[in-house]
Amino acid sequence: MDAPVKYAKSPDGVHLAYRVFGDGPRDIVLVPGTLSHAEMSWERAAGKHLVDRLNAFARVIVFDKRGQGLSDRNVAVEQTIEERIIDIKAVMDTVGSESATIYGWSEGGPAALVFAATYPQRVSALVLYATFASLKDPPWSISRDTWFGYCRSWEEHWGEGILLELNAPSVWVNEAYRRETGSWERACASPGSIGELMRINYDIDARHVLPVIQAPTLVMHRGGDSLVPSTCGRYLAEHIAGARYVEMVGTDHSITEPDTQDFVADQIEEFITGQRQAREIDRVLATVMFTDIVESTRRASEIGDSQWRHVLNDWYATVRKELSAFRGREIDTAGDGMLATFDGPARAIKCACSIRDRVRSLGLQVRTGLHTGECELVGDNVVGIAVHIGARVASLAQPDEVMVSSTVKDLVAGAGLKFADRGAHSLKGVPDEWRLFAVQS
Repeated sequence: MDAPVKYAKSPDGVHLAYRVFGDGPRDIVLVPGTLSHAEMSWERAAGKHLVDRLNAFARVIVFDKRGQGLSDRNVAVEQTIEERIIDIKAVMDTVGSESATIYGWSEGGPAALVFAATYPQRVSALVLYATFASLKDPPWSISRDTWFGYCRSWEEHWGEGILLELNAPSVWVNEAYRRETGSWERACASPGSIGELMRINYDIDARHVLPVIQAPTLVMHRGGDSLVPSTCGRYLAEHIAGARYVEMVGTDHSITEPDTQDFVADQIEEFITGQRQAREIDRVLATVMFTDIVESTRRASEIGDSQWRHVLNDWYATVRKELSAFRGREIDTAGDGMLATFDGPARAIKCACSIRDRVRSLGLQVRTGLHTGECELVGDNVVGIAVHIGARVASLAQPDEVMVSSTVKDLVAGAGLKFADRGAHSLKGVPDEWRLFAVQS
């Protein structure tokens, strides 16, 4: 990720922050959705993972829209489609990209569509994810009152991770992830600017350009998208000549899971190169542990940001010490949560209980979830359904509770551990019902 932030200049004098990752044989320009921040967006886990995957076969160019992130903020809130596509061209000109795959997602989709129609010689391929040609007209046809209601809610709760409520409801319950997203929101834009931009977007209509697009086009959309109906993706594919449509499983509008990022990257690679490189993936049986601080937002507001940072430092130091003692491996952190893996479920349970007991001296309570299953090792990361199950189990734990799946309970039979039955639960996005158990001290 050693890609310095640089600046392009649009014809009307606006400075546009951009970064170039890698030096692959072809270019991909990422046209951002609602928010962008040339540094933070691509250092967050989801953004970094996507860039890493795309760098395997392409040079990746990212930029901040005018008025957002590290680009000039002192610009008119109103952004026409013409300005947006001129900005894309300015960035491509600056980095010497004569032709590129244009990848637009969500709110960035209409600009990608119009750019492809206006500058066909600059677009080798068009990739669209979870996007639309029009909000107010078919097939979405969302009412102005409903859309403007969303805008008011975003303004009122900006900086609190509010985008997750519609964009990624599966992680909305994760307090640590909400805090991290709130920080990203504040860094990307102000409440007033984002509200006005979203209101302006209501009147954008790119349907008329669809028959003009000549570039090979890949359209991806989740069947149960929580914000943009999948009918919008199918509409695009039906009205762009020769477009390929791939419907994905899931309900989140945003992509937060590494395995879904991998699926998207695989689709893009195969579409623009004609082949999909085999990735080295190791499959192992592992126990995943998710743990995070209870009511961290309330606690942080009570003691202030400066003192809260000290508390977090102590929290992570304590967790890492216990991971070392019980031979766990830290995988990822988000806000005040941590994902770790173990090669033995009994040690994972003992580590979770030890963490719970030791952080009490910091005045903290934690909730922890454990599940054992087959995981894919992709670099230093772990992905797969077992990881999702572990996260869902953690979300159902009570303060100071170590919750485990029935798989974990069965695997530690004979280890002298005791459990309280917490009943059968449906885990969001996971098939079947799962019986969960709380570890008894």
